[in-house]
Amino acid sequence: MDKLKIQGGVQLNGTVQVSGAKNAALPILISAILGGGKSRFERVPALQDIKTTELVLNHLGLASTFENGVMTLDATKIATVDAPYDLVRKMRASVLVLGPLLAREGRAKVSLPGGCAIGARPIDFHLSALEKLGAKITLEGGYVIAEAKRLRGNRVAFEFPSVGATENAMMAATLADGETLLENCAKEPEIVDLAISLRSMGAKIEGEGTEHIRIQGVNSLSGANHRIVGDRIEAGTFLAVALATRGKIRVEGLAPHHLEAVLAKFESSGAKIHRDADAITLESTGRARGTDFQTQPFPGFPTDMQAQFMAAMCLADGPSLITETIFENRFMHVPELTRLGADLTIRGNSVLVRGKEKLIAAPVMATDLRASASLVMGGLCAEGETTVSRIYHLDRGYERMEEKLRSLGAKIDRVKDES
Repeated sequence: MDKLKIQGGVQLNGTVQVSGAKNAALPILISAILGGGKSRFERVPALQDIKTTELVLNHLGLASTFENGVMTLDATKIATVDAPYDLVRKMRASVLVLGPLLAREGRAKVSLPGGCAIGARPIDFHLSALEKLGAKITLEGGYVIAEAKRLRGNRVAFEFPSVGATENAMMAATLADGETLLENCAKEPEIVDLAISLRSMGAKIEGEGTEHIRIQGVNSLSGANHRIVGDRIEAGTFLAVALATRGKIRVEGLAPHHLEAVLAKFESSGAKIHRDADAITLESTGRARGTDFQTQPFPGFPTDMQAQFMAAMCLADGPSLITETIFENRFMHVPELTRLGADLTIRGNSVLVRGKEKLIAAPVMATDLRASASLVMGGLCAEGETTVSRIYHLDRGYERMEEKLRSLGAKIDRVKDES
């Protein structure tokens, strides 16, 4: 098992290229199940979650190649509609195979999912949407079994704009008989990217990025040809690094409007933000100002940036109140940041951050993907050598993070954890 050793206290400056978005790539790769041939996807990040997705798809019968950011998937034949626990438990997004398998094969048997321990995240919204489309759903021995000779278009209104449920319903509806209207949909850029990829397969979709998505079902789809959108969360993480270390970092390869809620908070904290067509530069003007925020579905402040912004606020001038409204257990990084000397107090679903002049290095342990990024940030700011263990969480969502940080001047190395 690897860990990161970080010599903190270094101001980071420079330019970094963001990878393709993990949260867009996962459903898009899975959507290849719907096509009757070979799909080609560019800008696929080399992450552990991508490897897990490829293994799941291989198990289902899809042949694959993955080299230099390009993945091909051949879905000419589906070998099985069973997605077993040993594969699905490693990554929650594996439940997204449910809709495509059901739509194409008429049946799917998928283990209840695993993933980061940041909350219950039930899949009720996924299942109720598929039932609205005519599926018979049963739960048996830890598996979801879904059956339908052919799905039927219908109106599906989500209780909450769930990203995963929106994606599952979108994919299932592409091969349903008739028209489907999805209401109260998630609006995230990753939803838009999935719709664009599905249209490259021949799907008839409109309205993505709004509350209402309309899908006219077709009899069959071909393979996809698509380039994954840039990762807005990776970009936001590097911008937060610039704020925390009082440097200047330019991130390239994303659409700035995908990150506007975060950029507004960076500006509130005193940073200078410059937007280009496909790049964002954050320049620190000194010690950040304490800034309050609460997480919201897109276009609000993303829950996936909460931990990283909190890490930056640990060194701010003045207090910050950070409220988490999406997941009920997403403050597991708080005790670890406290080990670095941060002054943090949990109050229900909020954390009061009292900014300090400095942090002091200590060994810390990652508990989930975004928490791991916040601990790396803490180590970059702390005086002395910080070790971050259990970084397999980091590898789920950040491609070559330590290499990119070194290119910005960080003193960071990946080493084997011998303990």
